[in-house]
Amino acid sequence: MFNKVKKANSNSLSSQSTGILVFENGLVLDGFGIGHIGSAVGEVCFNTSMTGYQEIITDPSYSDQIINFTFPHVGNVGTNFEDIESEKVWLKGVIFSREITEPSNYRSFEKLNLWLKKNQIVGITGLDTRSITNLIRDKGAMKATIVNGEVSDKKKYLDECQNWPGLKGMELTQKVSTKQIYEWNNESLWIKDKGYQINKKHTYHIVVIDYGCKKNILRNFSSLDTRLTIVPSDTNFKKILELKPDGVFLSNGPGDPQATSKFAKEIINEILKAKIPVFGICLGHQLLAHALGCQTKKMHQGHRGANHPVKNLKNNLVEITSQNHGFEVDKETIPENVEVTHSSLFDHSIEGIKSKKFNAFSVQYHPEASPGPHDSHYLFLNFIKEIKKYAEKN
Repeated sequence: MFNKVKKANSNSLSSQSTGILVFENGLVLDGFGIGHIGSAVGEVCFNTSMTGYQEIITDPSYSDQIINFTFPHVGNVGTNFEDIESEKVWLKGVIFSREITEPSNYRSFEKLNLWLKKNQIVGITGLDTRSITNLIRDKGAMKATIVNGEVSDKKKYLDECQNWPGLKGMELTQKVSTKQIYEWNNESLWIKDKGYQINKKHTYHIVVIDYGCKKNILRNFSSLDTRLTIVPSDTNFKKILELKPDGVFLSNGPGDPQATSKFAKEIINEILKAKIPVFGICLGHQLLAHALGCQTKKMHQGHRGANHPVKNLKNNLVEITSQNHGFEVDKETIPENVEVTHSSLFDHSIEGIKSKKFNAFSVQYHPEASPGPHDSHYLFLNFIKEIKKYAEKN
């Protein structure tokens, strides 16, 4: 027996279903297919951001996930060439409440629907995204098959999502990471009416371990006069050392940190022992935690949005942050040599740590925003300060 939820009202949508969302528990939601014609399997998560859908969709951390957007109107400003966080879209599908309207923005070059089709992303509209969010909140993250086109064989799509292994235990960084070492193009932060700037001033050199790095992280570093060398996720310590970094950055990325730590932990440990400053964001934060003796675990529903309050435990100030993660550092496994520096005001989960032994710190959230607030930009500045100290000694 397939249950259905009420579809979002839309007078301009056809009454005939052209898309479905089939959950692993047998729930089937009828909607209207958009984007790529076909089907895809992934874990359904929800994002509460009101803006920045193009940055969200192009974030590699969403690999193998289907994003349910809680904000009803998505696609209003179309798509452009600037708000892209990676060259390839890695997620499996998108869910919208309302149909995509004609775009209205001076930077828009293509409708979102056409852009999704070009990037082979399956989408569905006409669903009650708030009900889907409540379902995930109550039941936890769930696997699903999203379909645009042939919707009659629901049993086949149910079998597909039930047979998919899920994100727990899945290593995805080597899928999304760069395959070769390269130098960043010096693109730095956006200036209104001028666009992205080019900063060729290089005071320090940072090696970025690419687990699925967002471009805006690199832009933030570039704006602070750094030369950036991006390396694949499994690059060994010897090769990293040959690059002579003043600091090493552990990027964001998708998948289960426990799985990635099987090869990443030892590399990070060698970097720490060499006393090179280390800074991690999101997955990079979780991998640093593993290297320092912590464990991670899958969250019930995850944190995904641009308005998450985080308390800085060092100064008791609250930062509004952008977040995207489905795993967390297990607070029950924090060893003596690790200090918790930031905490979520939603659920008190760990949002930041610092090593008491090594020159290393990390945060679970995204200080580079894109989209989101810039309350936490100081973390980039703090890392540069640590790099400066290290460079002066070496």
